[in-house]
Amino acid sequence: MQVVRNAGSWILRPWAWPRAIRVVARAPAPTIHTGDHQLQDAAAKQEVEKTAAPAPAPAPSRSISSIYPPIPGQESSLRWAGKKFEEIPIAHIKASYNNTQIQVVSSMNQPLARTSCGTEGFRNAKKGTGIAAQTAGIAAAAKAARKGVTHIRVVVKGLGPGRLSAIKGLTMGGLEVISITDNTPIPHNGCRPRKARRL
Repeated sequence: MQVVRNAGSWILRPWAWPRAIRVVARAPAPTIHTGDHQLQDAAAKQEVEKTAAPAPAPAPSRSISSIYPPIPGQESSLRWAGKKFEEIPIAHIKASYNNTQIQVVSSMNQPLARTSCGTEGFRNAKKGTGIAAQTAGIAAAAKAARKGVTHIRVVVKGLGPGRLSAIKGLTMGGLEVISITDNTPIPHNGCRPRKARRL
């Protein structure tokens, strides 16, 4: 029985069979291993090709412009309705779980319009919905447009359900949003949080 097992294991092993002789064509040694003089010749040949090739024409100089807002302190040639980025009014959106407040201020922090879901007629739990925030955004945009605002920067604070709906309401009200900044405060292990609710 042991002999059969041993014979079977030799049959199953592919390396036990005699190997076929394989012929592999090899490249000549000088092409694989290059000496120092051959490397120098190749480098000299590349330099000759670089000097022989005509230099590309320089690109026409133009001001660098980007579709993105400038970095603070950086000058940009972009203008929105003839105003620089720093001169455009700001819409502050505070989205809490129970309400969404929107305040539009000028670049000098002078208030232009202020609305919230509560001032738009929503009560109790309905104030914390996306529809209420969108309605408040439309109302804030209408008030700001009456004072000559066409473009706006948006600063969002909070994690409520009206975050994106308020921005959508501002655009539906006729304002063009050029930048969105998230200013939500994030504690770095600051105050101890409240105990979890028992449901």
